[in-house]
Amino acid sequence: MLILGRKPGESLLIGDQVTITVLSVEPGGNVSLGIDAPREMLILRKELQQAASFNRESADVKASAQMIDALELVLSHPNDKQQ
Repeated sequence: MLILGRKPGESLLIGDQVTITVLSVEPGGNVSLGIDAPREMLILRKELQQAASFNRESADVKASAQMIDALELVLSHPNDKQQ
């Protein structure tokens, strides 16, 4: 991992096509960044990428017979409280 110190208005380059500029640093520690990159380059916050990955993995899980039975029970008796 490369660790750099940058002040507002300073930039760093990633390859020939991506420039990241520090726009502001708030007293509470929030940093605003500007990213200049080609439109076709996907840029995501890491937590969004992780959530998307988790959702894809969850969608691949096969439902067990027990899961299906429990779901059918809940759907057939929606007003009953489950213990």
